Amino acid sequence: MGSFDKEIQRRRTFAIISHPDAGKTTLTEKFLLYGGAINLAGSVKGKATARHAVSDWMEIEKERGISVTSSVLQFEYEGYCINILDTPGHQDFSEDTYRTLMAADSAVMVIDASKGVEAQTRKLFKVCAMRGIPIFTFINKLDRDANDTFDLLDEVEKELGIATCPINWPIGSGKGFKGVYDRKSESVVTYSDTLKGTKEGKTNVIPAKDRANVEAEIGKDASDKLYDELELLDGAGSEFDLEAVRAGKLTPVFFGSALTNFGVEIFLENFLKMATTPIARKSLGDMIEPTSDEFSAFVFKIQANMNKAHRDRIAFMRICSGKFDADAEVKHVQGGKTMRLSQPQQIMADERKILSEAYAGDIIGVFDPGIFSIGDTVCAPKMNVCYEGIPTFAPEHFARVRQVDTMKRKQFVKGISQIAQEGAIQIFKELNSGLEEIIVGVVGVLQFDVLRYRLENEYNVEIRLDPLPYEHIRWIEHSNTEISKLTGTSDMKKVTDLKDRPLLLFVNAWSIQMTIDRNEGLVLSEFARN
Repeated sequence: MGSFDKEIQRRRTFAIISHPDAGKTTLTEKFLLYGGAINLAGSVKGKATARHAVSDWMEIEKERGISVTSSVLQFEYEGYCINILDTPGHQDFSEDTYRTLMAADSAVMVIDASKGVEAQTRKLFKVCAMRGIPIFTFINKLDRDANDTFDLLDEVEKELGIATCPINWPIGSGKGFKGVYDRKSESVVTYSDTLKGTKEGKTNVIPAKDRANVEAEIGKDASDKLYDELELLDGAGSEFDLEAVRAGKLTPVFFGSALTNFGVEIFLENFLKMATTPIARKSLGDMIEPTSDEFSAFVFKIQANMNKAHRDRIAFMRICSGKFDADAEVKHVQGGKTMRLSQPQQIMADERKILSEAYAGDIIGVFDPGIFSIGDTVCAPKMNVCYEGIPTFAPEHFARVRQVDTMKRKQFVKGISQIAQEGAIQIFKELNSGLEEIIVGVVGVLQFDVLRYRLENEYNVEIRLDPLPYEHIRWIEHSNTEISKLTGTSDMKKVTDLKDRPLLLFVNAWSIQMTIDRNEGLVLSEFARN
C-alpha cells in the first residue's frame, strides 16, 4: 500500500453520458455548484446570456451550444475528490466519447423523462457494458411532463439489458411535480422551486407513514397515486445489491430536475457512496492496482490548439497507479524514452492550473511535442507495464477531401494529419496514391464540420468535402492475399490507413460476406488492432 492510499480512496472518476438535450451539461454544472467550483451556473446554450457552460471551450461549441470535445472537470465535495469526464451528447459525437469512457471508473447516464432511452444512449451504454463498469441512471426533466415511471424503468431494462433499482420515486411531473419518495428512509421529500442557478432551495421531509401530513403537503390526488404506486413498487425493479451495481449488472435509478436543482444533491451523495474508488487496470496480462507505489498512466485523448495563442498539443492521461510527481522522470513505453512530462496541468474549460502532483484516478494534461499517440503508456522508469490499447472504432460516414488552393498542400497535409492523430477523424488513402487522394472517415457527421472549421481557423486551409456512399469498413487480418489481388464486389473500395494497414470500404452490408466467400483465408475485422 502506498502512503498516498488515503488520497486515492477519496477519488471518484466518472463520465456523464446522455442523448443530446437530456440535460447533461446542466447536471454537470449543478455538481460543480455543490462543490463550490463555480458560484453561479451559466445558461448552457448561452443564448440568454453571454456565459457559456463551463466545459465548452471550442469556438464551434459556443456557436452551436453543444459539447463537441470531452473536457475534464475536477472539484471537491464533502471530502471526496471528483473527476468528471464530460462527453459530447450531440448525436454527431465522435470516437472521443468512446475513448473517454475508457478513462472512467463509472458512468452516469442521464435520460430525459419525456423521451426515455434514445439511440445515442444505447451506443454509449454498449461501451460501458463492454468494460463492465458501474452505471448510475439519473432520469431528468421531471419539471416537464414525463412518461409513466414504470414504463421508463421497463424501457431501460429492455433497451439496455440491465436490471434497474429505483432509489427514489417521482411524485408527479411537469406543473404537478411535487418531489420524490425516498425508499431507504421511507419518506416523502417535497420540492419547492429554487432560483435557477443557485443551490439554496427549500425541501421538506415527511415520513410516508404519516399519510395525513403527506396528503396535506402534496394534495389528495397526488397522494393517492403515490400510495398506489408504492404498493406496486415493491414488485418493480430489482432489490438493491451493491456488488451487482459495481459489476455493471444493476443500475440504481434516481429522479429529479437538474434545471430547477431538485434531486441533484440527493443523487450526488448516493452516487459517491455507491461508486467505486479507482479500479485496477490490465497490463501485459496482470492487473495493476491503483495503490501500487509506482506511477503509471495511459493517454486516452490528444487535443491540439486548445489555446489559439499557443499552437499547443495536450495529451490527456488517466493515472492508473501511484502518485504523479512533476519533477520525477517517467518512461514513455512506446517511444522507449525516459523524460519529464512537460507543463502538467489540470484543465477546467479554458482555465488551466499547473500541478505538481496528482494521484491514481486523476486526469492530467501534459504538453505533447508530437510524441504521444492515443493508447500510449507512461510509467515510472523501473516499471514494466503496457496498458491494453484503446480500440479504434469503425467510422460510419466517409467523404473525399481536397484543399481548394493547391498551393497550400503542405499546411493541408500537416493540419489533417494532426487532427487525425487526435483521433476525432480517421484518414484513408486510395491504394498506391500517397496522400493525393484523402478519404476521411468519422463516427458522427458533425466531425466533418469540425474538420472544415479547424482547418480554416487553425491552418488557414479551405477544403471541399465530397460525401461518399460507403457505410461499412473492415480491416484485413492475417490474409495471405495481397490487397491488390483481392476479388471483391462492385461497391467495394480498397484503401490503407495512416499506418499503411489495408482496409476495405463497402456500400452494402451483404457485400462483406460475399467478399469473404470469394477470397479463401480472408479474415475481416470491425476494429483495428493497435
